[in-house]
Amino acid sequence: MATGTQIRTYFEGVWHQGDVPVMRAADHGTWLGTSVFDGARYVNGVAPDLRPHLERVNRSAEALMITPTMSVDEMESITWDGLRAYPDDAAVYIRPMYWAVESGPGAIVPAAESTGFALCLEVIPMAPPELTARLTTTRFRRPVMEDAVVNAKAGCLYPNNARMLTEARAKGFDNALVADAMGNVAETATANIFMVKDGAVYTPIPNGTFLAGITRARHITNLRADGVSVHETVLSFEDFRDADEVFMSGNMSKVTPVTAFDEVTYPVGPITERARALYWEWAATTRL
Repeated sequence: MATGTQIRTYFEGVWHQGDVPVMRAADHGTWLGTSVFDGARYVNGVAPDLRPHLERVNRSAEALMITPTMSVDEMESITWDGLRAYPDDAAVYIRPMYWAVESGPGAIVPAAESTGFALCLEVIPMAPPELTARLTTTRFRRPVMEDAVVNAKAGCLYPNNARMLTEARAKGFDNALVADAMGNVAETATANIFMVKDGAVYTPIPNGTFLAGITRARHITNLRADGVSVHETVLSFEDFRDADEVFMSGNMSKVTPVTAFDEVTYPVGPITERARALYWEWAATTRL
């Protein structure tokens, strides 16, 4: 079932209308989970950081031992060709995907040169500015490189995120603040995380247990250019309980203010609002 509407799918060299089938029952990606994807956004006629997202999907494929078959330039051209079917004011989710088609010797390892590719466009409205999130803890943690392909945006990682969300929602919250293997804060179940204390911004330092997102990096760059002190460091749950503001960062919604972490509540503060404003000011000046 698709998330959005007005879907267009690029597959086998052609744009198709709708959510068309692209994988077969015996494809390696279907039965053994070798699939990767990325997500960019088209909003108000621009696609901020499109190329970094396209570059990352190729890196993700290589991490799963899949050979990328599309160059970034090719994917960029295909994306803009597909976006011509949408009005400038449409909010479109851009999702390039790879999966392994055939198995190598012994079935478990994919045949590296046998790669499927599709690019899906879906209209998914941006979250309204008033949307906020309430967080809680979860017993599930982010894996490490020795356990899983955490250096890829891989479909096989998402069941872990799903059980984090399910547990959080069963407790009456929207999302989970998630620990890494050492018990330090890594991210939420769906996005990177920032906190504000005494006017400075803090975010977990990338340690190989989570993807340090493209939108996360953009916020860091924008805030520092605006004179805000931003620190990538080790953070505990107690640090977040003592924070003045907390916000989530991801491609889908860009900035989502957090108003509670268990019994602790936060305002939607000035730095959270500034991070959002800076992002859209920057986005308005760029096509890619």
